[in-house]
Amino acid sequence: MKNSVVSIYLFVVMTTLSCGQQSKKEVLEPENIGFTIEKVVKSLENPWGMVFLPDGSILVSEKGGKLLLCKDGLKTEISNLPEIYQRGQGGLLDLELHPNYEKNGWLYFSYSSQQGEGKGGHTAIMRAKIENNSLTNKELLYKASPNINTGVHYGSRIEFDNDNYLYFSIGERGERDINPQDLTKDGGKIYRLYDDGRIPEDNPFVDKEGAKKAIYTYGNRNPQGMVKHYETGKIWIHEHGPRGGDEINIIKKGANYGWPTVTYGINYNGTSITEKTEMEGMEQPIHYWTPSIAPSGMTFITSDKYNGWKNSLLVGSLSFQYLERLEVKDNKVIYREKLLDKIGRVRNVRQGPDGFIYVGVEGKGILKLVPKG
Repeated sequence: MKNSVVSIYLFVVMTTLSCGQQSKKEVLEPENIGFTIEKVVKSLENPWGMVFLPDGSILVSEKGGKLLLCKDGLKTEISNLPEIYQRGQGGLLDLELHPNYEKNGWLYFSYSSQQGEGKGGHTAIMRAKIENNSLTNKELLYKASPNINTGVHYGSRIEFDNDNYLYFSIGERGERDINPQDLTKDGGKIYRLYDDGRIPEDNPFVDKEGAKKAIYTYGNRNPQGMVKHYETGKIWIHEHGPRGGDEINIIKKGANYGWPTVTYGINYNGTSITEKTEMEGMEQPIHYWTPSIAPSGMTFITSDKYNGWKNSLLVGSLSFQYLERLEVKDNKVIYREKLLDKIGRVRNVRQGPDGFIYVGVEGKGILKLVPKG
């Protein structure tokens, strides 16, 4: 990236302790850092999504197809989920609550589905309510088509903006030369809907013949992080690059983010995808990672719980198994800090309504970062 600010790493080392005899609250004691790590939900295989309910419980989606209501160390499985297509990176994916959840009870979630035309599956977005530990009032809001017989790049993060529009990502499903730059095809896009699934009249491509009307941006690869900015209200995403070239982007109406015409990454075998890293009419990322960290999950810290961290951006790393804190000024990353080094594959990170940070780690569960002192 031209004129990019040089990123700085501060490596914070934590000790991985054996669980041994566990108390009601399992606490991992890292050395020489300003917080302890409390395991609030144990024994999760792949906690892809998590949301915080008004009663203090945490709702967690396991990619393997379970929706779990977690409170006080207990897990209750929610029944009556839709049929979920289990293949590769597909499964039960992200969760989000309606901004007026306490009044209307709508839960939104993404998953891979075989419904519709073609073999294989594709990303679906559904909303439902929870009654007596079961999903009710299920409404399919969007189903990408046609199905694709691969197990990669479902995207699937969900977020609402300040006007209660619903945004979600769908990865290009491994068909990089077909889907991302073609507005008539699903995949490699960010989408925008009304909260009930209707297509907004001012979406950028509603009048373009043959275009998928829900598309809001295109030229995306596989976005697995999405969050609303705490001041501007704009939607931020990060997306997986190939070998290198993971990106942070700010979503703009109708924008083309370039994949695969421009990229800072290369093929997994080391060969070039393209020599172009920028092109007129295509957006530049505000930050990119080389080598790739395989980012997943994304949140801003807006609470005062953590000294010096307010307004930082947190991103999980699957490849290098840590949590990254980024300081951003004028839409440029000016500082990077590595937290929870070697903790495991960080799948998700969110700030809870109590102001604390919660981290979903594959094979471990949900961890809460509790400041010392």
